[in-house]
Amino acid sequence: MRILGVDPGLRRTGFGVIEVRGSKLTYVASGTIVVPTDVTLPLRLKVILDNLREVVEQHQPDVSAMEIVFMNTNPASTLLLGQARGAALCALADRGLAVHEYTALQIKKSVVGAGRAAKEQVQMMVQRLLNLDGIPAPDSADALACAICHAHISPISEKIAELNYAARSSRGRTKVRAGRMLG
Repeated sequence: MRILGVDPGLRRTGFGVIEVRGSKLTYVASGTIVVPTDVTLPLRLKVILDNLREVVEQHQPDVSAMEIVFMNTNPASTLLLGQARGAALCALADRGLAVHEYTALQIKKSVVGAGRAAKEQVQMMVQRLLNLDGIPAPDSADALACAICHAHISPISEKIAELNYAARSSRGRTKVRAGRMLG
């Protein structure tokens, strides 16, 4: 499975692609889309949209992962980040990719083992987990961390879904009436 992680931002949008075979994670590519700040907001969002479309075309991921945005102390910043995130979501949806969303806490816990880890810790663990020669840039590291998080969590989520399906299926074959099971 090939996973594209995206760390959206209105100034810098990170992306990272990994491949998963069993429990082995392999680095494929990463980078940062630098968005010009001297153009209008719609043009900035188009830069994110177009560049992520290109990343998807070039690396052909099977799924994507992105951090869920929460309201921070500055509502205007949160709104702008949400718009950058929307452009990224549109690029991924336009290319037919499923998008899996994770909280910052889930991502850090999955990669570092601690939900309150510092950015530097995330960068170092991404380097170690993917056996990289150097520490990745912050935006790329965050995107790779999203992809790693999905690689770690998706098998568990799939197993839970299978168990829930099996439980629902077995209930469907058995009728319960007045507290008694009927075959």
